[in-house]
Amino acid sequence: MTGAKRKRSAAWRKIQAVRFEDIKVWCMRRLPILKWVPVYNWKENLIPDTVSGMMLAIQQVTQGLAFAILSSVHPVFGLYGSFFPVIIYAIFGMGHHVVTGTFALTSLISANAVERLVPSVRTNFTTNNNSGVLGLSEFEMQRIGVAAAVSFLGGIIQVTMFMLQLGSATFLLTEPVISAMTTGAATHVVTSQVKYLLGMKMPYISGPLGFFHIYAYIFENIRSVQLEALLLSLVSIVVLVLVKELNEKFQRNIKVVLPIDLVLIIATSIACYYADMEYVYGLEVVGHIPEGLPSPKTPPMNVLPEVVTEAFGVALVGYVASLALAQGSAKKFKYTVDDNQEFLAHGLSNVIPSFFFCIPSAAAMGRTALLYSTGAKTQVACLISCLVILVVIYAIGPMLYWLPMCVLASIIVVGLKGMLMQFRDLKKYWNVDKIDWSIWVSTYVFTICFAANVGLLYGVVCTIVIVIFRFPRAKTLNLKNVKEVEYKYKTEDNCESLKQVKIVSVNNPLVFLNARKFHADLIKIIQKDNMSSQACEDVNKCEQNTLLCSFSNGSCHGESLQSCHSERRVLILDCSGLNFFDYTGVSVLLQIYMDCKNRHIDVLLAHCKASLIKAMQYGGNLESENPVFFESISLAIDAIQIHRVRLTAGVGEIWRASWMLPAIC
Repeated sequence: MTGAKRKRSAAWRKIQAVRFEDIKVWCMRRLPILKWVPVYNWKENLIPDTVSGMMLAIQQVTQGLAFAILSSVHPVFGLYGSFFPVIIYAIFGMGHHVVTGTFALTSLISANAVERLVPSVRTNFTTNNNSGVLGLSEFEMQRIGVAAAVSFLGGIIQVTMFMLQLGSATFLLTEPVISAMTTGAATHVVTSQVKYLLGMKMPYISGPLGFFHIYAYIFENIRSVQLEALLLSLVSIVVLVLVKELNEKFQRNIKVVLPIDLVLIIATSIACYYADMEYVYGLEVVGHIPEGLPSPKTPPMNVLPEVVTEAFGVALVGYVASLALAQGSAKKFKYTVDDNQEFLAHGLSNVIPSFFFCIPSAAAMGRTALLYSTGAKTQVACLISCLVILVVIYAIGPMLYWLPMCVLASIIVVGLKGMLMQFRDLKKYWNVDKIDWSIWVSTYVFTICFAANVGLLYGVVCTIVIVIFRFPRAKTLNLKNVKEVEYKYKTEDNCESLKQVKIVSVNNPLVFLNARKFHADLIKIIQKDNMSSQACEDVNKCEQNTLLCSFSNGSCHGESLQSCHSERRVLILDCSGLNFFDYTGVSVLLQIYMDCKNRHIDVLLAHCKASLIKAMQYGGNLESENPVFFESISLAIDAIQIHRVRLTAGVGEIWRASWMLPAIC
């Protein structure tokens, strides 16, 4: 048998070895919709999902129109971008409260390619030229072609990253870097809308330091500000902010919040129509909105080489912002998100819709916050919003002709409030870790001076370099055995009362590189202890680079043990080896504290440095009747003895684990 025949035979044997169960498991892992649809509780969840879906559709429509303008394409393509990506993500995505669609940051990035390859020949969308597809002009179809090409290539990059399993590399994207990048990008978006808010006619300005050139141009041409547009913009912003603040304040007392975005759009459109503001005052309006969905068409492949930079920006920035929302949602509602699966979901949400004239998509903070506030339970809310958007596309869209552009710009600016308010994070970074504070500031400056993708790259590189320099100073990259606890158990009573005490020693820095691993290992230990039916069971190694050592007092062996799962247990974290930490590390410690509290486990911390105590007290609300921080393990155990009436005397032995950071090669 030749080599080629042997290879074919081996491949055929592998295909035959695949069982139905293997295919089923693969489909369940790659199509999360197959998991949650069969167990969907129609009776309890359908009503809140329907209400949330209708509210979401209103926001999707307004943001779709606004972000399409931001992307330098016709507003109708924003409606398509609020429909197709939502359906794709509902099938492949894992975030229950994550809604893909048009996104300010990806729209701003794609606008660079659109303006560069199809320069602007006019600054409004009022032309009703039926010479092209959908009743739009050839100029507008060329523009959406470039935006669709950016979406297509960005999605291909995300799918490639999924195939290369690069989701595990997301630990490099620390919270300060993401916060600074999104805040800087939001500042860029606001700047890009100033021309509409002021009613000015100005050329498209981008590139390095383009942020400053825009404001220089505005001040040089300040006399060309249109007072009618400025007044309408100010009124719109005041109304939007005021009503949204009232909605947030009274959201517990009202079941349905006032959709002020929709009300404002309807009111200003009617006013503009009856007052004929387009011609009397020269206000720029949205213009002709075609009806119905377009037929699929392949994006122009000839422009792909020219949009590689923007495609990478869309792929990385969109994924980072979306993953942060998915992880936050998973943490809030206690489920898990696979980073690699999110790469696939967002990649397909960009590739497939690009054939239907969609601009690049990603998840947005405002839409996720809306689902939180309206009580959405599952992705059904997103699918219901698609039905409402479909009605808008076929029936209501043409009525938006008279919508003023300055009102859309006001909606964009107010919608970015959540991102802009991240400036408040500077205070907590300063109090927890000043190096994280400096990373935030410098990443924000780079994003402002250049672009979001450049700022993101700088933040990641800067974080890696700082950690590499900090680790050698800590001198903690050596594995060593766990020391004996200095506390001596002299009496049988002591041993019995401390059977439910667990001692975990952290012998390395706790930073973004190892925080997630530390949290996962500790949760595994706790879960293993919950499931264990034998108290004197040895603790196995969790990972190749994680050392978990157990110990027990000799006087406890051989005694009869009784199950006391209903009693409260105690976890002591020995922080003597925690030489330094960052904001991510502190967040993980606080998360562990809350997770254990929910499991009815008291957490005590021993050998804590003053800086760690200050950071934890500042970063979270450590609600406890008894002290949480102790100078030594002995004092912590003494406190347990004093309050042993609140502890159990049941399952377990006292064991100690040392958690080690993998060496950086």
